[in-house]
Amino acid sequence: MRSTTAPALSATEHRLATCESRPTKRRTRSDMGDIRAAIIAILGEIRPATVRQVFYQLVSRGVIAKTEAEYKRTVVRLLTVMRREQAVPFGWIADNTRWMRKPSSYSSLSDMLVESQRLYRRALWDNQDAYVEIWLEKDALSGVLYQETAEFDVPLMVTRGYPSISYLYEAAEAVSECNKPAFLYYFGDYDPSGCDITRAVEAGIREFAPTAEIHFKRVAVTPEQITEWKLPTRPTKTTDSRSRRFDGESVEVDAVPPATLRGLVRSCIECHIDRWRLGQLRQVEQQERETLKRMAGAMKKATSSQTHTEAH
Repeated sequence: MRSTTAPALSATEHRLATCESRPTKRRTRSDMGDIRAAIIAILGEIRPATVRQVFYQLVSRGVIAKTEAEYKRTVVRLLTVMRREQAVPFGWIADNTRWMRKPSSYSSLSDMLVESQRLYRRALWDNQDAYVEIWLEKDALSGVLYQETAEFDVPLMVTRGYPSISYLYEAAEAVSECNKPAFLYYFGDYDPSGCDITRAVEAGIREFAPTAEIHFKRVAVTPEQITEWKLPTRPTKTTDSRSRRFDGESVEVDAVPPATLRGLVRSCIECHIDRWRLGQLRQVEQQERETLKRMAGAMKKATSSQTHTEAH
């Protein structure tokens, strides 16, 4: 759909206009307006999304070419411009690769109780017959999948490429300690390294948890999904030493629409949940939240009374 208005190009957009995959054609203000409109439409459907996911959606819809130059010079830069202009809310773009560490602190004991009441959750899997984890190759997508894993109290295990041996050992310890069948679902790129990381993760978990009952499954990306969903591919890197044993082009897990990824995660989790037990747990959880709420109210009232007495 072509935009009805064509705002003046900013200095950055002026540079973007020259980055068309066909160098003989320069993008017009109307072209840039179309890309802007497409970005807003995509984020309206799948937010929050990573910048890479927006790129793949633009490619899938034929808005831009599937090149690294378009990703870096068009999508990355234009999304920067649009967020600075507040045309795209910052919350629509997920970026979990940068974070801050800080201990929890409170203004008072009553504030702590209020926050505890808000955050309190019962361990959902204590009364279920299985233990579930979601494994993810890319940290950038953790914010997209965490919406589903957090709701069901499921660990989201992010490898950031090949995981360290310490990471695998600690993960295996958790699997062993659960003392129930463990179902591990993996999401990663379909390329030589991505497929080998899947193998390395499963092998490491089984090595360090040899007596545990482990069910390991690669959920995405698979060759069948690439064909069925017509996912954008990229040439397989010949510099990857594992490419000699890999057939076909590569696909990044970012190419799967966020809503589809979340749906896959939810399906993996829900098939192991006993709904009656979950309902019982939620009832107890709500009752205990109410207890914390009453404690917070009593603490606040006592503090207020003491302050009033001291003032007089």
